[in-house]
Amino acid sequence: MGLCLDSEANDANTTRISAPDSAIDVVADPAGEAHSRSSSVQPCWAGEGEMKTLRTVIVVLVLAAGGAGAGYYWWQQQQNQLPDNIASGNGRIEAEEVHVAAKYAGRVAEVLVSEGDMVEAGQILARMDTAELEASLAKASADVAQAQETVAEARALIAQRESELKFAQQELDRALFLVQKGHVSKQLADQRQTERDTAKAALEAARARLVSTQRAVDSAAAEVRRIQTQIDDSSLTAPRRGRVQYRLAEPGEVVASGGRVVTLLDLTDVYMTIFLPTAQVGRVFVGSEARIILDAVQQYVIPATVSFVAAEAQFTPREVETRSEREKLMFRVKVKIDPVLLLAHVEKVKTGLPGEAFVLLGADAEWPDRLAVKLPPTPPQ
Repeated sequence: MGLCLDSEANDANTTRISAPDSAIDVVADPAGEAHSRSSSVQPCWAGEGEMKTLRTVIVVLVLAAGGAGAGYYWWQQQQNQLPDNIASGNGRIEAEEVHVAAKYAGRVAEVLVSEGDMVEAGQILARMDTAELEASLAKASADVAQAQETVAEARALIAQRESELKFAQQELDRALFLVQKGHVSKQLADQRQTERDTAKAALEAARARLVSTQRAVDSAAAEVRRIQTQIDDSSLTAPRRGRVQYRLAEPGEVVASGGRVVTLLDLTDVYMTIFLPTAQVGRVFVGSEARIILDAVQQYVIPATVSFVAAEAQFTPREVETRSEREKLMFRVKVKIDPVLLLAHVEKVKTGLPGEAFVLLGADAEWPDRLAVKLPPTPPQ
């Protein structure tokens, strides 16, 4: 709304001034004096044609934007619609966890890795305190030495008993010869017979003692090996290559037998668990082709394979979204990524990422273009 001056000739000496809320006529008489009179209020709009054009442009733009949004939504719905030969389900990327635990109760001496470290198979992750085991090993080694000395004594005793038996046999032979000649009584021959039998029994006992002492040596050596094994087991090593997920114990802590010290993630055993209804799971088999698309990197399509199909149905977990709320009983399906592919991108593998897995139903079915494999560039070696 603006201010308009109206000079039209109702009266040659009258000039009309229009304001937003009133109109005042200023009249100049021939004497040059001015007086005013009120008139009806007539607001005056500046550029009404331009305003109408602007409103038309805005309406056209709004309609165009709404049409574009509706078209995009329709296109997206068409893209998201899956053919009948593909089943899908949502889940999260998981990796096989490996718990490295102490075999025997004891105190943690040191932990050599931190969370997030990549470790190789056989690498030492932590060590347990072995002071007590070292003392036991020293005692067991001394027992072995003592048992070996006993074996030497037993062998010497055998040599002595053999000599005694030989002498007793000779005495018996002489006594028998003299009895035949009538030079000695038969009583002496019987005495020599008893001495020979006693020496023979002593030799057998000495030989048995040797066997016993040898068994004692074996037992002491086995104790040494047992304690040494415990000492070796006190160095906790990685059973496979992976990433340290959790460091569960710190140096100085006492853990029970089987107490976990470090948790590893095997980044070559990565999978996603989804749930499929009965109508679809009947066409899914171990080895069926699959695809995985992660929410964080939707531009990539990761190839996978069905590695497990549950034999029994279960109630759908609450965190799993299904396409039909009526289907309460579902079958658990595990979709696994190729270990060779994981090794090529091992630094990029992260667990816990949500996404969606797609499974091909039937060997003759084909993947649509939007589910064709698209992988990130392989990092340089």
